[in-house]
Order: sequence, then structure tokens, then C-alpha cells
Amino acid sequence: MMGNNVFVSESVTAGHPDKLCDRISDAIVDRFLAQDSLARVDVECAMATGIVFVASHYAANLAPDVVEIARRVIAGSGYRGSDFNARDCTVMTTLHERTDLSRSPGDEEELSDEELGRLATNDPVTVFGFACAESPTLMPLPIHLAHGLARALDTARESGKLPWLHPDGSVQVAVRYHDGVPESIHSLTLNPSLLAAGVGQRTLRSSLMSAVVEPAFRGQSLRPDRKTRILIAPPDLLRTGGPSRHAGLTGRKTAIDAYGEYTRTSGSALSGKDPLRTDRIAVYGARWAAKNLVAAGLAQFCEVLLSYEMGRAEPVSVQVRSFGSSDLDDEELTARVKRHFDFRPGALMRVFGLRRLVATAENGYLQHLAAYGHVGREDLDLPWERRDRLEELAG
Repeated sequence: MMGNNVFVSESVTAGHPDKLCDRISDAIVDRFLAQDSLARVDVECAMATGIVFVASHYAANLAPDVVEIARRVIAGSGYRGSDFNARDCTVMTTLHERTDLSRSPGDEEELSDEELGRLATNDPVTVFGFACAESPTLMPLPIHLAHGLARALDTARESGKLPWLHPDGSVQVAVRYHDGVPESIHSLTLNPSLLAAGVGQRTLRSSLMSAVVEPAFRGQSLRPDRKTRILIAPPDLLRTGGPSRHAGLTGRKTAIDAYGEYTRTSGSALSGKDPLRTDRIAVYGARWAAKNLVAAGLAQFCEVLLSYEMGRAEPVSVQVRSFGSSDLDDEELTARVKRHFDFRPGALMRVFGLRRLVATAENGYLQHLAAYGHVGREDLDLPWERRDRLEELAG
């Protein structure tokens, strides 16, 4: 699919301001649903130097303490500096109860098929799901590796191995392709922020290599070699990061949330919405179908497109593209997907058991998706990552 070129994907740490906003937004959605499993809610968050702004529209029996939630997420992210921390930052809120929006009509696991069909989308939506055979998670290799590198940065800071790392950081992984197959790691770019001055370039480089790069690529089939360029910004450019350096906003990292710009990505934000929202649940449904097609050996590359219109539950368009990587034509792949997947939002909620998962998780559920991607995760038992339709699709 890539031909002969170099493709680059970026990921960021959980403390990056945009990801921090995503995590706050999803933590608030988690709390709404923990208090009222039938709540409908959307949450937006923005932050800059010393200030956090949270806006929410909801239909629920009870609204949670969003200020407390925001401060808890910030504190858990490691922000303790004088420029931004959970205790001293100003948290402004505007919460609006939507009297024109009703709570969900019931738990999807208890609704009849007819009732599920009445859970129509309120907005026109087109979403994409993708899978490919480039990595064990059936994700494009550049974003798969970038997420591992970003997670390794966070782990090095949280474990105390590199205590001078700031919570804010970003990475890029460039993979060289030959005839569409990943051939080598062309380059790695690490842009961590530092808590304090005094870390020299030699110390910075050797520490990041041993505590971040090596663990991130341990067990990977493709690893940096002597030709791989390792790019690390000089310490004097790695000023203290976070909202005092660049503002954050919910939903601004949609490519990082999905496939690292390797393929088409749905335009809407994923975080900050209750899971019945079509522009969230359908993204997970499309990934589920695409992953099962690839896992079943029916294609090496697979994109599933779902388009919805207002007032209908069923998608008006279901399209599968295999980019010439399948022995079957795209029409046959599309027909098999239509036979074995129900993409109505309520049906996806039911088959994933998502309302129960979100409402009963002890430490939140959706907020754990807000960093390192909503898809392709092996650290979470996500229902849309299960390979559970292989026999049906192959038959």
C-alpha cells in the first residue's frame, strides 16, 4: 500500500496538553455514566497557562463535580510545577442540562431489536475503520511503534528512572517501505520536555536510549539499526512543556487516536462523548469489522467506511476497500461484512457491552482510551479489538 517511501507517524505522552484535555473530558463522561448509566453527555475541555475550561451539555439524573475530576486527572498526570498544577490552576466550567435531549431509553442489552432500531443518529456521520498485517495489533507499523515510544517516555518518568522528564512530550517514528512492506526504521524523533535545566546533551541522549528507546523496541520484529537516525532536540530547546508552552484542546489529535494518518480518519473527536454517539461508537464498529477481515486472512489491508444520515439507525452506506490485497473483490468483502455485522449504534453498544463496561469500571473506562490510541490496544480488553467473527467471515 505504501510502495517505496518513508512514512512518519506521531504520538504524544499522556501529559501532552491536548491529551490531558481528552483525558479530562473522558473522565467526566465516565463519572456521568457511573452515576447514571443512561446519561447522555458531551464534554469539551481547553487549557492554557494556569487555567482549565470545561464545557458540557448533558441529560442525566445527576451532574458530577467536574472541577474535582479535572484536578484529579491533572494531579495524576504529574503536573506539579508553579506554572501549572492541580492545586493552583483555575478551573472554569459551564454545564448546561439539555431539556430537549432525553436520557437513553434503556440498557441496550435489554432492548428489543425494534427498540434498537429506533436509536437513530442525530447527525450525518461518516467514519472509517482500518486494519493491516504490518504489526501484531493489525495496526499500521509507524503508529504502532510511535505509541510504544510515547508510552515508554511516560513509563521512564513515572518509574523514577528519568525523574527530570516533564509530563509533556511527543515522538515520531519514520518507517521505510520497500514494495509496500516495512523494511527498516528510517528515523526516530524524541521531543521530551524537561523539568529543569542542567541535563547535558550526552546524558539526555544516553538516558533516553537506555530507558525509552530500548524498552519500546524490545520484542519488535523491526528495530533501529546502525542506519537509523535518532533525533533528540537539544536540552536548551526542551523548555518546560505543558499548557504554559502550548494550549490544549479536546479532540485535536484525531490522527493519533486512530491510524497515524496512514489511512483515512474520521473527522470528529472521539473523546468527550458518551459511547452511544454515532461518531464514537461507529468508529469502534468499523475497526472491529476491518480487524476481523484481516485476522481472518481475507485481506492484508482493509478499510471499512460507514456513513449514517439523520433519523436512521442503519448506515446508509457500508463499503470495504482491500487495496488489491485480497483474493476476493471488494463487493464480496462488503457483502460478508453486511451479513455478519450490525452497525446500528444501539446494536454495537449491545454487542460490545459498552454501557455496562463504562458504568461499572472502578477506575474509569473511556479515559484510558484517551492516550496511546482508541484502537489497536493490547493493554486493554477492548471489545472492538476482539477477533471473534473469523469463522463467519471466512465461510
